[in-house]
Formats: sequence, structure tokens, C-alpha cells
Amino acid sequence: MFKKAFFIILICCTNIKATMKLISPAFSHNETIPAQYTCDGANISPALAWSNAPEGTASFALIVDDPDAPAKVWTHWIVFNIPPTVDHITENQGSTRADVPFMQGLTDFNAKKWGGPCPPSGSHHYHFTLYALNTMLDLSPGATKEKLLKTMHGHILEQTTLIGTYQRKK
Repeated sequence: MFKKAFFIILICCTNIKATMKLISPAFSHNETIPAQYTCDGANISPALAWSNAPEGTASFALIVDDPDAPAKVWTHWIVFNIPPTVDHITENQGSTRADVPFMQGLTDFNAKKWGGPCPPSGSHHYHFTLYALNTMLDLSPGATKEKLLKTMHGHILEQTTLIGTYQRKK
């Protein structure tokens, strides 16, 4: 009986697939994004790190958006063609157009860089969605979210989302 149970556990555990994970040292999943990363602070991009990318990953893409925005889902940051050897983005790396190992798309702030949370009212949720892709994308800097999503179609190996919240102080 013991040998049979051990064998079943061994089979189950060896077939468990690690799933990609996205974290930030600045905030935990479904927790408040500190003000320094918002329009009420320095408006710098938070540090992000990921692990367990699927086999065959040729690049990563990141979209940060706010589905609680009043008029539409508001895009705060678009990053793509992150090399597969990169497993993090440092704090403030997306806040300028400085030399970075990735391309940045055009946000709803009409800028090719991080645009921090700045909700007009209430608490908003900010979705940081990381995509593992099986190819580098044939896109130029300044691509829109719609163009990025269309180009990624059929190339997404896995995706994961980290959610942060923010509400402005009155």
C-alpha cells in the first residue's frame, strides 16, 4: 500500500508544471501601490520580477492598465521585446526613454514610458500583465496596446497578472 501511494504521489508531483509568476517588491498582489509610483509622488515605475517562464520563451511583453477608468480601460505602460534572459525590470527603468533592454509602446498618456496611477475618483485596480512569447515581435517603439495584442496573437505561451490598487488622498 505504501509503495503504491508513494508511486502515485511521485507521478503527480513530477507532472506538476511550474506557472509563471510576476511580483513587485513595492506591493503585493491586490495591495496598495505606494504613492511614489503615482502622479501623487515621483511617478516612477515600480520594480518587477518574474520567474518560471515556460520553455521556448523568446521574449516577454508587459501591459499595465486600469480597467476601472471611467471612459475606457486606460493603458499606463506598454513594454515589449524584453529578452528571455531578462527576469526583472528595475525601479524607474520605464520612467524615462533611457537605454533599456526593451521597447516601450504608446500609452494613453501619449507617451512611450511609464504613466503612474492617477485615478480621478475612488480606488482603482492596476493590472500588470506579463506575457511569455515564442517570438520577438516585429513592432517599432510607440506601438499601441491594440497593435501589440494583435501582433502577440498566436504567440502567447503563458501570461500572469499582478494587481495593485490605488486611491488618491483628498
